[in-house]
Amino acid sequence: MMMDLETLEAAAALVHRAVPPTPQYCWPLLSRRLGAELWVKHENHTPIGAFKIRGGLVYLDAVKRSQPDLRGVVTATTGNHGQSVALAATQLGIASTIVVPFGNSIEKNRAMAGFGARLVEAGHDFQAAFEHATESAEREKRHFIHSYDPLLVRGVASYALELFRAVPDLDTVYVPIGLGSGISGVIAAREALGRATEIVGVVAANAPTYALSFAAGAPVSTNSADTMAGGLAVRVPDPEALEIIRRGAARILTVSEAEIRRAIRIMFSDTHNVAEGAGAAALAAALQERHRLAGKRVAVIQSGGNIDRALFAEVLAEEDAG
Repeated sequence: MMMDLETLEAAAALVHRAVPPTPQYCWPLLSRRLGAELWVKHENHTPIGAFKIRGGLVYLDAVKRSQPDLRGVVTATTGNHGQSVALAATQLGIASTIVVPFGNSIEKNRAMAGFGARLVEAGHDFQAAFEHATESAEREKRHFIHSYDPLLVRGVASYALELFRAVPDLDTVYVPIGLGSGISGVIAAREALGRATEIVGVVAANAPTYALSFAAGAPVSTNSADTMAGGLAVRVPDPEALEIIRRGAARILTVSEAEIRRAIRIMFSDTHNVAEGAGAAALAAALQERHRLAGKRVAVIQSGGNIDRALFAEVLAEEDAG
C-alpha cells in the first residue's frame, strides 16, 4: 500500500474541511518522567475524541462519489471507528448501522447513537460483532465497511503529516495498534516525507495478536482479547496491515493492564488530558522503554479520550507509587 505525498495531502485537505489539525504538545512533567523530550499528539481533541474520524471522512466521501445511490453502510466496532462512520455518514445523508459486542462501552454506544447510527449489539467481542456485521450487510444489501482499508489509512495518515511537520527530527514515535490503520498511516506519512523516525507499535499484553504475528512473520490469531483498552481488543490481525507493520515498524511492545491504567493516571496528572485505554498505551510503552530514550526527541500518539466515567474514576482512585 504505497501512498505518495500528493495522495496523502489530498486526503488531509478533505479531512481538514471538517477537522482542524490537532495539537502536539511537549509536556515538561512527562518529559521529566521519561528523561527525554516527549511530545503528545492529541487525537483526543477531534470532534469524536479520537483519530478515527479522519478515516471515516475520507472513506465515505470516496464511497459516496462512486456509489451515489448508496442505501446505507454497516460496520463493526468497539467504539471509535463506529463514531467515525456514524458522524461521516450522517453528514453525507447516508444511513449507518453499527454492530458492537455485548458489554461494550456504554458511553461510546451513546455517542454512536448520538451521531445518528442505528446501534446493534451482537457477539461477545469485536471479532464476533464483525462476523455478525458482515452477515447483516450481505443480507440487507448494505455496503460493509471494514475497520481496516487503504482509504481509512489514507485519512488517518493526516495526523502523522501534522506531527512530522510540526516536530522535526523525531527519533521515535509510539503508536497503539488496534486493527492497524493508525500505525499504517504513520508509516505511510513517514515514508512520503522521507523521515528516518523509528516507529514502535504498541498492543495490550491481553490482546497480543499483532505482537505474536510480528514475531512469527505471519498472522497469528488469539482465542481472546480481554483488555480494558477496547481500541486494542483485537484477536485476528489484518494480513495487509501486518505486512505494512512488518516492513515499517522497528518493533511491537506489549503493555500490561496495570501499565495502561498507570499511564491513564499519569496522562491526567501531568497534562490534565483524559486518555482511554488505547490512548494511554503509547505512553505506557514509552515509559517501559525509558532506559533507551534518554536525551531523545520522542512522540506518543494519544489516540483517543473516550473512557467511560465510572471506569475513569476507578482508575484514578487506584494507588500509584510513581
